[in-house]
Order: sequence, then C-alpha cells, then structure tokens
Amino acid sequence: MLNTKLYAMMKKMILVLATALLSAGIMSAQDLAQATELYNNGANALTTGDKVSALEYFQKAYEMGKAIGDEADELVKNCKQAIPTVMLSIAKELSNNQEYDKALEQIQAAITVAKDFAVSEVEEEATSLLPQIELMKDMDAANDAFNAKDLTGAAALYNKVLEADPSNGPASIRLVQCLANSGQIEEAKKALSVAEANGQGENAKKVIGGALLKVAASDLKEKKFAEALANAVQVNDYTENAQAFLVAGQASQQLKKNADAIKYFEQYLEAAPNAKNANAITFTLGALYQGANNKTKALENYKKVVNDPKWGVQAKQMIDALSK
Repeated sequence: MLNTKLYAMMKKMILVLATALLSAGIMSAQDLAQATELYNNGANALTTGDKVSALEYFQKAYEMGKAIGDEADELVKNCKQAIPTVMLSIAKELSNNQEYDKALEQIQAAITVAKDFAVSEVEEEATSLLPQIELMKDMDAANDAFNAKDLTGAAALYNKVLEADPSNGPASIRLVQCLANSGQIEEAKKALSVAEANGQGENAKKVIGGALLKVAASDLKEKKFAEALANAVQVNDYTENAQAFLVAGQASQQLKKNADAIKYFEQYLEAAPNAKNANAITFTLGALYQGANNKTKALENYKKVVNDPKWGVQAKQMIDALSK
C-alpha cells in the first residue's frame, strides 16, 4: 500500500514542473513535461491499484529525469522514493497471493534498488520481510506435503520452519503428527516438548497416544502380547483411552497376568461403561476373579450380566456353582 509520504510527493509534481519550466529551455521543458506526465500517470495508476503499470511509469520517468539533468532533480528524487516503495508493495501482494517465488524475487529486487537509491526505510522493511516470506513458503510447502500424505517430506519441512521460527505452533503439532503417523513414535515423543512450548501439548499427546494405540492393536492381532501390553500402557501415559485399557487387559490375559488383566478390564469398564462389549468384559472379569478364588467379586460380576441374552445362561450357571 502506498504510504502518505509518497502521496505527498505526487502532489508536489505540478509545482515542481511549473518552477522548472521557468528556468528550462524549450526542448528541456518539453522533456520535463513528458517525464512529469509519466510520473503523474504512475500516481494515477497507483490510485486504481495497478501497481505494475505504476512501477513502469515511475521507472520511465526516472530514466528521462536523469537524462534531463538539474531541472529534473526533484522529479528524480521522488522517483527514487516511489520505485522501491512500489516494488515492495508488489512483493507483499504476491506474498499475500501465495506466489512466494515471485514475491521473493521482487523483494530482493526492492532491496537492491532501495540500497542504490538510499531509501533506508524500504530497504530495512524489505530485509525484515524476506525471511518471513521464505518461512511462509516453507510452511505452505509443508502443508501441501502433509495433505498429500508425504509425511517424511512434510516432517523435514516442518523441522525447517521450526528452525527458523521455534514459536510456530501449527508447525510443531504437524511435526508430531507426521512423525507419529509414520511410525517414528520415539521421534514424535522428542518433538512433544516443542509442541508443549507452543501450547500444543495436549493435542500432541493425543496424537502420540493414538499412534501408540494403533501399534498396540496391531501387536495384539499379531499375538505379540508383551509388545501389545507395553504399548497399550504407554498410551495412557499420554492420554487416557478406554481402548488402550481393553488392549492391555486382553494382552495381560494372554500372558497369564490375570491380576493385571483384572485391573485393566475394570479401568476399561470405568472409562467406557456403555461399550458394546461391556457385558462380555464383565463376564470375563467374573471368570478371572473366580480363577483367583475371589468368590465375592466373581459373583458380583456374574450377577451384572445375568440378564444378558448371550452371557446370562453361563452367568447363572457360574452363580449356582459358586453359591453351593
């Protein structure tokens, strides 16, 4: 956006032209008039938002002004201010439109011209914006890779973003997602601290817990019961999950760790009392307590499912046997 200073310079041009014409020769005056017209065309183009055309007009006016000499000093001075300012404005617009490569090229050009023309405020602003635009470019590329399920590529880009901007919350949680969902759970755990520092700790823990649960369920299916138990227990170190208690209970039962199985099955029912398999797990608890010679707890659980269409008959049998 054109600043107030630049608008003020535009308004001066009519007075500058009138003063210069008094001291210039006829040919020089004609050239100055043409150069001033170019400058004013640039100003008009800016008011309509056509920055590219405005820049071209200012550049042409500047070249003509330099050729004219002393009479055009004021015009040349104003062109020197206008040109890098408009170039910077174009770069910002390109960045806003996510045309990052073009924006970076334009902002580099603005820095060079601002330095040549000694427009320090433009040079400083453009220099400060350069890494920000590069960061936005990397973040967009990372998001594109993430959405395309290129988790390895996305993780590398999110790491790059975080190296430049450690306080980038979206990048920190996305990095955890990439690592956890690609099986790099230990790396995801290491990335958790960055997410926590950016207020994404709870979300990151849920992601890690979810990834661990998938691994635990897979281990259980493959009959790797010790691994399933270890991973299921870890889930609840990050976020409480009823399904993790279930997997831990099933793995413990297979490992003949019945006391642990009882503990995890009871935690499962506490977390998910209305689960579809709640009665099946309650019956299992009755059997586990019966096996542990805890008659009272066995009866307590069997009685809970006595009216279940699937487990009721067996539960009544067990109650009768224990009641003798």
